[in-house]
Amino acid sequence: KDDQSQRKGCDPFAQTQRSKLQHRRARINQQINKEMRMRAGAENLFKATSNHKVKETVALELSYVNSNLQLLKEELEELNSSVDVYQNDSDSISVPMIPLGLKETKEMDLMSPLKDFIRDHYGEDDTSFDKEIKEFMELRQFVSLRTPSRNEAGLELLMEYYNQLYFLDNRFFPPNKNLGVFFHWYDSLTGVPSHQRALAFEKGSVLFNIGALHTQIGARQDRMTLQGVDRAIDAFQKAAGAFNYLKENFSNAPSLDMSTASLNMLVRLMIAQVQECVFERVLLTSAQKDFFTQLQLAQEAARVEEVYSLVHQTMTQAHVKDYVPFSWATMVHVKSEHFKALSHYFAAVALCDCPSVSDADLAEHEKAFVQLHVTVPEGPSLRLVLQDQEERRKLGKAHLKKAIMQHEEAMRIHSLCKILRKMDILQEVLSFAHKRSLSRYSEIDHEEDFFETGDAPDIHPKTNQRPEIKSPNFPQVKVTDIFHRLGPLSVFSAKNQWSPARQVHLVRGEHGFGFTLRGDSPVLIAAVIPGGCAAKAGLKEGDYIASVNGEDCRWAKHAEVVQLLRSVGEAGVDVGVVTLRSS
Repeated sequence: KDDQSQRKGCDPFAQTQRSKLQHRRARINQQINKEMRMRAGAENLFKATSNHKVKETVALELSYVNSNLQLLKEELEELNSSVDVYQNDSDSISVPMIPLGLKETKEMDLMSPLKDFIRDHYGEDDTSFDKEIKEFMELRQFVSLRTPSRNEAGLELLMEYYNQLYFLDNRFFPPNKNLGVFFHWYDSLTGVPSHQRALAFEKGSVLFNIGALHTQIGARQDRMTLQGVDRAIDAFQKAAGAFNYLKENFSNAPSLDMSTASLNMLVRLMIAQVQECVFERVLLTSAQKDFFTQLQLAQEAARVEEVYSLVHQTMTQAHVKDYVPFSWATMVHVKSEHFKALSHYFAAVALCDCPSVSDADLAEHEKAFVQLHVTVPEGPSLRLVLQDQEERRKLGKAHLKKAIMQHEEAMRIHSLCKILRKMDILQEVLSFAHKRSLSRYSEIDHEEDFFETGDAPDIHPKTNQRPEIKSPNFPQVKVTDIFHRLGPLSVFSAKNQWSPARQVHLVRGEHGFGFTLRGDSPVLIAAVIPGGCAAKAGLKEGDYIASVNGEDCRWAKHAEVVQLLRSVGEAGVDVGVVTLRSS
């Protein structure tokens, strides 16, 4: 492999299941693009012709194209539903998380437009920047056309490119003008191609992929370990931060996956996945099976149910429903029912497995118990329930009955989705939880129970760890501007206009060169003495010194330029200057 193929954060030769999936996405995207072009051509012909026979032929062609597009859309939805590919490889059983595939793009050639701009705007020899342009294009290729690795190195590679786009924007994209190049990206979930001349579309798409890669990193963690669950929480919080930053800072994206409605849905989905991990963390760290721990688990599970219900509502809204994979919406619905069942299960365990409360501990237990339910349970006072084992069993039985009903609802919804039915892990988790509740119910169900099992109230949602939305930390990845040689951005940017660089020959007179300098990088002529040699040579106040005797001074410090000027002999010195016209 050559050096470029070894770039950290991207191994183009690694044929992982994930990269194969990404390559299939790219192939489907290209096919969708081709079919959509054919459809546009056929629709135009249909409108333009009045020939009845031609109309019939075109209508037939359109029906073929539309059916092909539907098949491709279904194939892409299946890929987006392949959440199992992104999960961890451990043997432990945990509920799968929903990751996002990376947005795909088209290759583009920036060589000519950048060279033209360097020549026309900066007045530089365009061929002298071939190396920099190639370096930038190679970076784009690694970030956009290969699969960044699913770890910190892959994220750094995406962040490096994103940060370089800041410099590219300032160097080559003047306000209200573009380079005449189109940035092409495919929609993450539908594969529909979009293009814009605005560099913001490129930046937004890369930012989307930063969020998507975080979701893939979160999904691959082994959440049966404390370290794994903490990493998953961090990854999903950062994914939420990337999508939220995109929503707040990039508007008018032509691509549906970057619309406000879609990004809202993705932020909420990530927050729900964080909340699920928080529940798992409490489960992992709960060594004690005491009353308070079981109540906490019940309320944490109710909180997970609450946030997944919100995501499900968002996914089933009119403008999002047709866009989100059916398997995602179903999984979110399954999870909300599953965690509702768990909230009732843990409430039952708290009531039935923990001993009756002594008088000394009654106040503390009652305080926690009062906050457990959304509404007060029917029957005796909560204080009596805590002290009477039989009353605890009755209420516990009501909670288990509700848990079993919710488990069965979760399994019913799961069975309606063909893609989810193939997902053994999820099936196993649901089945295990259902059997556990049934078994517990049969243990506490007495033959002599003649009372009607009551309807247990829902559990009040509560969490000890609220999810954070962690915005991207762009300065964390330090980059050097690839086009650094053009000079400091404060002056040498796309928005600034200056007169062509001119060479001025100066010979030191009796009182020096006749001007004063100030500032650094680039050094500015602060004042020109009237009648002095600088004034005669045509130097003006406000000129920037670009070179001294052919030596580039655009990045030079004040002291360095002074030293260069002092060291010249009697023959004088050639000074290259530029004058800003506007900014």
